[in-house]
Amino acid sequence: MNAQVRVTDALEWLGDLDQPLIISGPCSAESEEQVLTTAQKLKDSGKVHAYRAGVWKPRTRPNSFEGIGEKAFPWLKRVKQEVGLPVTIEVANAKHVELALENDIDILWIGARTTVNPFSVQEIADALKGVDVPVMIKNPINPDLALWIGAFERLNQAGIEKLVAIHRGFSSVNKEFRNAPNWEIPIELKTELPNVPLICDPSHIAGIRNKVALIAQKSMDLNFDGLMIESHINPDVALSDSQQQLSPDVLVELLNELKVRNQTSSCSEFQLNLEKLRSEIDVLDSEMIKILAHRFQLSEKIGDFKKDNNVSIFQLERWKQILQSRVDQATKQDISPAFVESMIKLIHDESIKIQTQIFQK
Repeated sequence: MNAQVRVTDALEWLGDLDQPLIISGPCSAESEEQVLTTAQKLKDSGKVHAYRAGVWKPRTRPNSFEGIGEKAFPWLKRVKQEVGLPVTIEVANAKHVELALENDIDILWIGARTTVNPFSVQEIADALKGVDVPVMIKNPINPDLALWIGAFERLNQAGIEKLVAIHRGFSSVNKEFRNAPNWEIPIELKTELPNVPLICDPSHIAGIRNKVALIAQKSMDLNFDGLMIESHINPDVALSDSQQQLSPDVLVELLNELKVRNQTSSCSEFQLNLEKLRSEIDVLDSEMIKILAHRFQLSEKIGDFKKDNNVSIFQLERWKQILQSRVDQATKQDISPAFVESMIKLIHDESIKIQTQIFQK
């Protein structure tokens, strides 16, 4: 993809962090008391670096709570002045940006429903030209890496270099989580944009509070730079996303139990054993590629036979037999059947492409 995104200061605008970046606060700012009480509890924990609160809430359907709006800005100013936490809100258009800057909001974030629309991202980028403000960008609601990277490029072209990525999962028919994690996509983003800090939003992935810790720990295991977790002084009566918000006390328990992983270890025995195992994997990967090359050569020969005998490329019964037998073999070898099914489908798709090319000659 060859993405080129300039990032300066990384997370230095929040000071010298000796732990992962933690951003927390309610899904929505609902009242002055709720905003300030939640903020003070989070500040007292000593664990939270910045305070989040939704001012405008993009909802799926009308007539649901869509945020307090501009009325919340004086409350957030009190959080900054009296509690001492920088504040961040979501912006979805140029007017939101203008009001956020007028009211001294420290950090902006672009939500998933906005990231998915390049016109909206460009409008926000244009409104931020000449402004030095950190911007966090959530992944688009659909698993489209190019759209996510494109949002960073648009902000970058507007002169914004204090950028952070937020992984909040993707819309899916799979209801194990509210939004499917699809961890491979943020990993690929980090590969493409290694200088962009990457944090996780476990609240929106989990959808329910008893899964938030699981997602938070998974992101630490994958070396994410921090977390954005929704916290409400009384989650059960929250006006939006009540099921996924944690009380400040529960949040502190989660953060205290969180295991932050090291990049590496200076232990010589660890380094020696790791290198040995990695060398074995390198050999096996090389063998797998050779096997795949041989398999695709066989696909070419089959394509020639089919073409010469006027036989269709796709053979349903043969495909069903391949799929079932490979999944059965995976189960016997204690390998995830779902993984093997996905792998075999990719290989089969490539075989179809190879044979299609032969037919089109």
